[in-house]
Amino acid sequence: MKISPQTTEDGRRLAAKLEGQRVAMLTLEENGELTSRPLTPLELDDHGRFWFFVSRRTMQPLLGHGAREANLAFVDVPRGVYASLPGQVDLVDSPELKAALWTAAARPWFPDGEHDPDLVLLKFAPRRADAWDGPHSAVVRLAAMAASVVAARPIGLGDHERLGGLPRD
Repeated sequence: MKISPQTTEDGRRLAAKLEGQRVAMLTLEENGELTSRPLTPLELDDHGRFWFFVSRRTMQPLLGHGAREANLAFVDVPRGVYASLPGQVDLVDSPELKAALWTAAARPWFPDGEHDPDLVLLKFAPRRADAWDGPHSAVVRLAAMAASVVAARPIGLGDHERLGGLPRD
């Protein structure tokens, strides 16, 4: 994922936590149930918005013609980083932005490239982020879990922070 320079301190902290992330889980309400699907983030822009390529055929029925509430989650087990971001999703059909974000890795899903009629952008604008940092080492995580079980309270399992100072559209 390309990460543009962020304009707020919370945005910079979130960007640092998400560096190197290759998959996000997008959760939406679908037919009265919460459903999640994996997406590949293309960019975190300088306004704090995430951009994804999605199928118009699949996502248009779910999102209709307006912004909807959603949640985006990232998990990086090796680094012990977890993030959950509530916000709004919307579909954007911008030929210029599709061309700017195009990557050959998307070709298996969109064989006609950036001009594929099924290709549309999904924009996710977070309101805030909840982020958890745990120990980076699996051995340290295991030791911290064992100590926590013995002590019957969390010991060395990591920190939680709420990042609310994210840029707004």
